[in-house]
Amino acid sequence: MGDRELSRRGFLSASAAAGLGMTALSGCGGESDSGSSSGRTTIEWWNISTTEPAKTVWAQLAKKFETQHPDVTIKTVQLENDAYKAKMTALTASGKLPDIFHTWGGGILGQQVDAGLVEDLTDRTEPWAGDLLPAARQPYLVDKKVYGIPFDVGMVGFWYNKALFERAGISEPPTTWGQFLEAVSTLKSAQLTPLALAGKEKWPGMYYWAYLAMRTAGIAAVQRAAADKDFSDPGIVKAGAHLKDLVQLQPFQKGFLGAAYSTPTGQAATVGNGKAAMELMGQWAPSVEADAGKGLGADLGFFPFPAVEGGKGALTEVFGGGGGHALRRGAPQAAVDFLKFFASETTDRQLVEKTGVLPVVPAAESALEDANTKAVQAQLKSATGFQLYLDQAYPPAVGQEVNDSVAALIAGSMSPEQVAQSITKTAKEEQ
Repeated sequence: MGDRELSRRGFLSASAAAGLGMTALSGCGGESDSGSSSGRTTIEWWNISTTEPAKTVWAQLAKKFETQHPDVTIKTVQLENDAYKAKMTALTASGKLPDIFHTWGGGILGQQVDAGLVEDLTDRTEPWAGDLLPAARQPYLVDKKVYGIPFDVGMVGFWYNKALFERAGISEPPTTWGQFLEAVSTLKSAQLTPLALAGKEKWPGMYYWAYLAMRTAGIAAVQRAAADKDFSDPGIVKAGAHLKDLVQLQPFQKGFLGAAYSTPTGQAATVGNGKAAMELMGQWAPSVEADAGKGLGADLGFFPFPAVEGGKGALTEVFGGGGGHALRRGAPQAAVDFLKFFASETTDRQLVEKTGVLPVVPAAESALEDANTKAVQAQLKSATGFQLYLDQAYPPAVGQEVNDSVAALIAGSMSPEQVAQSITKTAKEEQ
């Protein structure tokens, strides 16, 4: 029995032991190769586009593909994010995945690959996948092989209120961590709340620690820590110290530890209603600010996470993620054809124009109109390094520990050293 099969059996046994179930949902995996007696091929496509406008746009794209491929039927299954994750966990435990399924890449995709459940797309997509934005492709590479194709990409950065900056006398966004801390102090002196944070949900706070680790220790050290299951690198510990320096300035809105992200009184609304000057968030921030609050319109600006003085990281190393599609192992050629169709310039342009995603096909960039979106895209294009969200890049238990430990640091109940030790302990326990 080879290492790969041992890995697969160990993963499936662990999933079963966790009570995740061993029965696949009907119709998933293995039933669509032969098709019906009429020669048609049915491929099952699982995605999380349950809200408009994406839901309608994606349904239209499926119909368009069927028109172009008369012998193919696409059976679409759409589930809300959390429900999707739960169903996919059960399917992974059963060893049978849908023909085409949504993936965020990173640790979970890596576990599915190790279990022998995902198709290696390296050769089957080589003629066209290489033209996609490099940063967008990064989360779906496992051991330098392609296991997923992106349809969305983005990065985390600071979204700020230009009017509040001007009121405080800040003429330009900060480019170094020292300047950032000075800007926070200046905003506080002007009786303005510098930052909004959804402390209740934990993952927004993780963004600060992750970026500081990248800027201080360097992206290579962060990736090496994950591989070695050892987060004791002095630069990574120092990242926690930098975050502690920020927290001691009391920069967040009143009641931030109990605040959610997208509720009417949450992080996005606090910025969208002009009650805080900044938030550290992904490319979706403007739409959520406008949905949960009023939105800032022309007063909204964007700047990348600052460089840390003396740090090994660079401004061109970005932290973010996106969405992609992977195929079950042994999926029919029609599924590969659908990935190619979905990653085409024509489709990508439609997704950019109608659903607001950032393009993964460089030729579709001309569809971008908003200045801030263009700024994010420019950062992604010039990226010299890309780190996937830590709670997706790492195995689930490790990602959760990062979120929990950083939240404890922000709340004042853990030290920078304890954060590194706690994440290391969880990583070493993860088999």
